[in-house]
Amino acid sequence: MNFWLTVFRQVGRNLRQTWTSQVMTLLTVSLSVLIFSLFYLIYTNMLNAGDQLGDELRLIVYLEDEPVPEMKEQLIRKINSFDEVEEIRFISREEAYERFAEQLGSNRDVLAAMPKDFLPPSIEVTPMKTLRSLNQIKGFSGYLGRLPGTVKVQYGQDWMERFYHFTQLLSIVVLLSGSLLILTTIYMVSYTIRLTIMGRQDELELLRLVGATNNYIRTPFLMEGLLQGILGSTIGIGALFILFRWITEKFSGPGFLKLIDFTFFSPSVVLTLIFVSILLCTVGCHTSMRKYLKI
Repeated sequence: MNFWLTVFRQVGRNLRQTWTSQVMTLLTVSLSVLIFSLFYLIYTNMLNAGDQLGDELRLIVYLEDEPVPEMKEQLIRKINSFDEVEEIRFISREEAYERFAEQLGSNRDVLAAMPKDFLPPSIEVTPMKTLRSLNQIKGFSGYLGRLPGTVKVQYGQDWMERFYHFTQLLSIVVLLSGSLLILTTIYMVSYTIRLTIMGRQDELELLRLVGATNNYIRTPFLMEGLLQGILGSTIGIGALFILFRWITEKFSGPGFLKLIDFTFFSPSVVLTLIFVSILLCTVGCHTSMRKYLKI
């Protein structure tokens, strides 16, 4: 009990003596955690958005003529021979007309002079959820385009390619921001501990002479790194949560945000981010002690 009481007193003394560098380190750690967490949150939500929108993925195969029952069975066999699909639905010209009229709503009068068979028949193919990568969808689309009587295949390929490349870019940004978090955290904590050690060289030397143990000397510095990790990560994630709530409330009206269910980190992810920050701060502290604390 006396050991830990003395340690906490020493930690408080160290913080008072080097409070300017301690504050700068805390702000740096908090900002690094905030930047990394922000890009990681965007990345995870984009992946979730891809899953949500992927559930609505349909490949539309436009046909020259409506297939007869024998032709439908042949087309179903050919489609399933590539890969199993969740659903295959044939859309007649009349059904396509009714769908188009419903989409027009109050403006459906523009179709009054149009024949009900002016739209081409089609096949709606819903792929399995295991078939969701861009290359797989492209390959499946190319295969469907070679089916007998096929005119064109559509599945929102332009949008999917942009979304895929955007998530790829985000993954690179997450890696870069994670590297920034590691480097800045270790360096700033190491720098702050070094200043504390250099300012207490005479006192530390005296402690060695009177027989103080290595644990007694090292523990206050480790506690400083631990506090920097806990406070820095908590402030960074707390700031991100406030920003997240502000954005979701500010842009809660009709628009892109309403199409996708954006969520914050789960408690397990938050605890992991805090643990990693503590670990990095402890590593920075240990690095500085190993280099400048000759015990």
